[in-house]
Order: sequence, then structure tokens, then C-alpha cells
Amino acid sequence: MRPELGVYLGSDFPSPIHPEVHTPNLDALAAKSLLLKRSYVQQAVCSPSRTSLLTGRRPDTTHVYDLIHYFRNVGGNYTTIPGFFKINGYRTVGMGKIFHPGTASDYDDPISWTDPYYHAPDAKFKFMQQSWRAVSKDEYTIRPLLDMQIKEQAKKILQEVAPAAKSGQQHFFVAVGFHKPHLPFIFPEEFLSLYPRENIRLPDNQYAPVGMPDVAWIDYITEELGAFTDIQHVYPSGAINSTLPNEVVIGLRRAYYCAVSYTDSLIGEVMEELESLELAGNTIVSFWGDHGWQLGEHGEWCKHTNFEDATHAPMMVSVPGLTDKGVVTERLTEFVDLFPTLVEAAGFDPLPLCPADSTGTALCTEGTSMVPLMKDPTREWKTGAFSQYPRNNYTVMGYTLRTDKYRYTEWPEFTMAPDYKPNWNKLYGVELYDHSVDPEENYNRYKDPQYQTIVTELSSQLRKGWRYSQPPSAMHSP
Repeated sequence: MRPELGVYLGSDFPSPIHPEVHTPNLDALAAKSLLLKRSYVQQAVCSPSRTSLLTGRRPDTTHVYDLIHYFRNVGGNYTTIPGFFKINGYRTVGMGKIFHPGTASDYDDPISWTDPYYHAPDAKFKFMQQSWRAVSKDEYTIRPLLDMQIKEQAKKILQEVAPAAKSGQQHFFVAVGFHKPHLPFIFPEEFLSLYPRENIRLPDNQYAPVGMPDVAWIDYITEELGAFTDIQHVYPSGAINSTLPNEVVIGLRRAYYCAVSYTDSLIGEVMEELESLELAGNTIVSFWGDHGWQLGEHGEWCKHTNFEDATHAPMMVSVPGLTDKGVVTERLTEFVDLFPTLVEAAGFDPLPLCPADSTGTALCTEGTSMVPLMKDPTREWKTGAFSQYPRNNYTVMGYTLRTDKYRYTEWPEFTMAPDYKPNWNKLYGVELYDHSVDPEENYNRYKDPQYQTIVTELSSQLRKGWRYSQPPSAMHSP
């Protein structure tokens, strides 16, 4: 999900290229949350990002860079967010897509939950040959869509956990993972009326950034979008400076926004249930999307890159008594920050910062609790947010640094197991984008003589790593 919700609009999106987005329920949640306007994922693809968030550790610690490997097998026996609350006596219940399903999580990391994990039993609309489809009411009344089933399960579970929670007998942690707006974009047809075809615009930068190294590009056809027959029929190449036909671009963009609004409607029903059960006043609620999404900007699609559109994703955290009036911060935050935030907000002792090698450390974090931002959203904070993405069969790793003003990326040679280390002396590409004059990242200024001092400074910051960009109160541990 892109952070193009109503509450995000403004200086963060100086040149909006989308219609007005209808997300009244997420806007209402944001009005009583810490809204993180500049929150970044650690790797812009499902399993690595989710593993990183749920363990509070970065990909070079979890060793999860793909949709196959399970962190307990390749990283360590790490405590997860639901696992932490389970250990501390909570009832922990999960449903839908929280961990990446299947072997990448040993089928939803069973040790983290007190209850059997739930997946929607009727998967008719999960796998489609088309990239998007608007489903009629007649159809989904008989065969509910995947996320409709998850929404009903969420309401059922909230009803189950409410009595014990309200009596103080047992707290709960409920994780509700809606699939959309993941491809294929499947949604009830009534959402089309929110986004008339004539209101949908093409991206104004359907070309690769000037000076972009080839390694920064992903062949979106081979990687994901080419799996759908309607896309195959237009014979796209997925090559640099290629894109899809205008009508296909417009259709996909429209369907994406419909899927976002559909998901928003489901969130509204779950939040309404929380209210009706009189649980909202003392329940922490976090919302996040596992990465951003490219909708034709730079001619790119899907995720799988280190660009802003792929790494920047929505996140908000509502903590009764702390964020009731809404708190908005422009400070740089990262998805590894959610674990320590939830722990502190729930009244537990802060998580310790992980040592350099935390393979044998079950409970620690490589993030920073954001509770201080709830109290002072303009306080001194991180000087950079770090993301990464592998290339060339994991022999190259793109490390990217987002600062207040710049995005700086290096693509060094990378060695996998057992080292998991970059070789900074062998680079396959370097990128520098100046967001103060180029928020769309259309011009790589790495070789621009006027930016050489900046390049030197940012290269040093990137190579030192995240520990040296933490807030003063949470500086690096050796």
C-alpha cells in the first residue's frame, strides 16, 4: 500500500498524480493515532519486510531476502511481536496475511500464537488470471471475497476475547492481515463509482531516472506483473524505459485505488466492532502496509526496488491516553520501530538494543520505540532510514539511505551465507536523489560536481549503518 491516504496528502506529495483517495476509516484512525508520515520498510517485498517488522530486526540479521527462507532456520530463534505478548500471558490470535504464508514462515510461525491460525477457507477469488477484477454483489454474496471472510473472523475473535479482556482476566493481541491491495486487484464493483475513469491520470514520469544504473531496475514482468493474462496480451518487455499501454496503466491504477478503498471499508467494520464491544478506549491499534507500490512511475510496477515509491509505506499507531487528539510526525521512522513501540506502549520494560551479532539473542530490537514521538513529534530523532534490496541472484545488495533531504543508494558486491556481508570496494552502481528539488527521484545526481561533498557524507553514513543514525537516546551498541 502506498501512503496516499487522505491524511498523508500535503507537502509529502507535492505533485499528486492520483484522484482523491477515499479512506474515511483510516483517516478516522489516523485522527487518534501517531501518524508516521515518513516511515520506511527495510526491504520492499512481502516476506523480508514482514519478517523484519515482526522480529524488530533488519534483513542482514534475519537473513530473509526472499519468499522462501524462514528466519528461524537462517537467522535465529527470535521472539516475534505476537510471541512476545504470548510469553507475557496474552491471548494471541492471527488471521490472513501477517507473516508471509507458507514455508517462508513455517506456515505462519505457529509458536507465536495461542490459537490455531486462520486463513479464509473459500479462496475462489485469491488466484485470478486477470490483474484486476470488479466482483458483482451477486457473486460475492454467494462466495465472499477473501478479505470479507477475514473481516468476519476478526469480528468473531474480538467478540470472543472481549469478556476476559474487560474483566482483566486475559489481555489480547489480535493480528488481522488483509490481502488487498496486493495483486490481483479484486474488489466489489461498487467501489468503481468512487474513481470514475476520467479522474484517473497517468504518471508524469513514465521513464527511468536520468543516470540510473541498470542494477537499480527490476523487470516487473518477469518478477510479478507478467503472471496475468491481460498483461501478457499487450506484450510488455519489462525493460528499462518501457512501460504498459496507457489504457492498461489507467485501468491498473483505477483498480488499485478501488482495492485500497475496499480494504478501508473492512478496517472500518473491524474498528466499529471494537467500539461496540467497548474495547476501543483501552486497546492499542497499529496499522501498516508491508511496503509501498509502483504504479507506473519511472515505468516501473510492483515493488522490488529501492525507490521512494517502493520503500515508503503507511504506518500509524493509536495508543489511548497518548494519541487521542492525533499526533503527526515528519520524523524519519522505520518498520523495525513498531515492535519496541508496542512493547513500551503496553507498559512493559523497553526492549534492549540488539548486539552486533544477535544470532543467539532471543529478545532484542534493531529499532527504536516511537513512544517519545507521541509526546513530542518534533523532537530530535533518526538522521536516516535504511532499506535494502538484492540483485543478480543475491550477489549484489542495494543499500539505500533516506535522510531528511536525500535518498542515497550504493549497490556493492554481496556475499551470502555464512558471511552476509557487502564488499564496499566493488560497486555496481550509485544513486543520489535530491528530494528538495526532485521528489519523484527522476535525476540521479551522483556524478554532479555540485553534490560531491554530499555524496562523500552520505556514503560514510550509509556504510557506518543504522546504529550511527539513531536518536541520541538510543545510540549504537558495539
